[in-house]
Amino acid sequence: MFKLLGKAWCLTAPKCVALVLLFPIYFALPSTSAHAAGDLLIAPTRVVLDGRRGTEVILNNIGDEEATYRITLELRRMNAQGRLDDVDIEKATVQEKAALDAIRYAPRRVTLPPNQPQSIRIGLQPNDALPDGEYRAHMLFRAIPKAAPAAPAASPTEGLKIQIIPIYGISIPVIVRKGNVTATAALANVRIGKDNEGPTLEFDMNRSGNRSLFGEVHVTKPGVSEPLHISKGIAIYPEISQRVVSIPLSPELAAKVHGEIVISYYEAPEAGGGLISQVRTVLP
Repeated sequence: MFKLLGKAWCLTAPKCVALVLLFPIYFALPSTSAHAAGDLLIAPTRVVLDGRRGTEVILNNIGDEEATYRITLELRRMNAQGRLDDVDIEKATVQEKAALDAIRYAPRRVTLPPNQPQSIRIGLQPNDALPDGEYRAHMLFRAIPKAAPAAPAASPTEGLKIQIIPIYGISIPVIVRKGNVTATAALANVRIGKDNEGPTLEFDMNRSGNRSLFGEVHVTKPGVSEPLHISKGIAIYPEISQRVVSIPLSPELAAKVHGEIVISYYEAPEAGGGLISQVRTVLP
């Protein structure tokens, strides 16, 4: 997830005081290949660990200046609308806390010159007593703002000056799977809805099993090979058994979804792209 972490307010009269205000705003990642926020490029944007062997995530500073990033693990829980909400460690479940204990990574802070890649090694803490199942934490890559230069003292006639510096970060899921984990999904209750932006195509995704599912939603017309719409990066995590998937409808797409349509949920291409579930319906 791309997350706007906050803004630093710099008061330059008579001196600079930096305050960071947190505003959790999330945007779904479109794929698992690479994603950028601010000047940070990350690949891949989803990590699955299912054995003793670790992996790595590659960071790249695509900006024009040196930048420093802090790397931490956080807990997030999916709700019935598919949104990921922050979880306080005091309110975390045993399984959520186990994810934090299981995942190991290094380094935890990097400084990157422009166009300089850096690998973050990710592995597992050996724990044979860990019950079979899926465990998940979210790795947050947060930019550390540079210290603002000391401002000259303001004259009594000058007004208060405020400098706003956005602080960005990217959050990716790190998923640990142990033992026999399986899941299936069913799509149901296709309907036309509405949100603050306008009409939507909505349906319920029902999951069973002890692992998450992740893939793409294709909206097609029978007999037409080209999809009307593709939504990538659609996940449903083990903490919920049902979520609503909502697809914004542009005027052009809204005109095409009336009548008979097919909604298909496929695995992500890198996982094989197999069909997970499908529903056929007629919309008025």
